[in-house]
This record gives sequence, C-alpha cells and structure tokens, in this order.
Amino acid sequence: MTDINQPLGELIASVSSDLLRNDFSLITAESCTGGMIAAELTSISGSSEWFEGAFVTYRLSAKRRMIGVRQETLDEFGAVSEPTAREMAIGALNASDAQVSVSVTGVAGPDGGDLVAPVGTVWFAWAVKNPEPLCVQTSRHDFSGSRDAVRTQAVRIALEGISRILRESD
Repeated sequence: MTDINQPLGELIASVSSDLLRNDFSLITAESCTGGMIAAELTSISGSSEWFEGAFVTYRLSAKRRMIGVRQETLDEFGAVSEPTAREMAIGALNASDAQVSVSVTGVAGPDGGDLVAPVGTVWFAWAVKNPEPLCVQTSRHDFSGSRDAVRTQAVRIALEGISRILRESD
C-alpha cells in the first residue's frame, strides 16, 4: 500500500509509469467523484499516452446507458454497492479501448445517505482486460468529513488501487 502522506503527484507519476511499462491505458467510471480522478490524472503533461478517458455516470440512467450497469443490479443492490461498482468497472472497459479501469460510487454527502450506505460510504472496483474484462478487486471505504473531504479521499484510494493492481499484474 502506498504511503498516505505520499503527494498525489508522486502517486500519479507512479501509476503513469506502471501503465506505460505495461503498454496499458486507463479508463475511469466515476459517480460521487464527478470526474475528479480524471482531472487529477490529466493534470500532468503526457497523460494522453496512457489515459483513455472517463465516464462520469452520476445518475442511474447514465450508469445504465453509458457503461451498461443492469437495472436489476441497481434495483436489488442500489447505486452504492459492490455489484454496481463491479459492473461500472467492467462496463467502462467494455465501452473503451482501455486495459485497466477504476470505478467509484458512493455518498459524498452531506445528504443522501441511508442505513445501508450512510454518508461517506464509497465503493471502488478495479478491473483489467486480460483479454476479457475481469474485476480483480473491490473495496468499501467509510470516510468522514465534508463532501470535499470524502471525494478527495476517494480519489486517493482509487489511485492507490490502480497502482496496486498494476504491481500485482507484473
């Protein structure tokens, strides 16, 4: 696991290096982060060499239409769930030319939480195409703090997970 005090720029540089070394590109499927992961990744020059793009699927209809999350999954488990995060990560790979994906779905707050997914709950999924999309890891985190704090923490966890699955695939 990366050092929580590691500057985000260093973490992005590490992800970039790992993607380039494997000749992979990355796609994101973001809900509660609203494109923040993509914004951080593209903040460095040369990211077009390894960053495919982003699906910002904030609404349920966007999750279904853009990346193929099944209505049955949303009905049974909700938007903030492991099955939805999995389908988002796999759907992003299916809808792109990327080999690696990360998805994030959660409740940033301050409103919108419930008993199953209170404010601060965020689900992540990371997938690789090998040669078919395969979800390799999922993770639930319960963050505290303001809306901005939840979203910022989610960006870091998403990037750390990308770094982890790239190292594991070496």
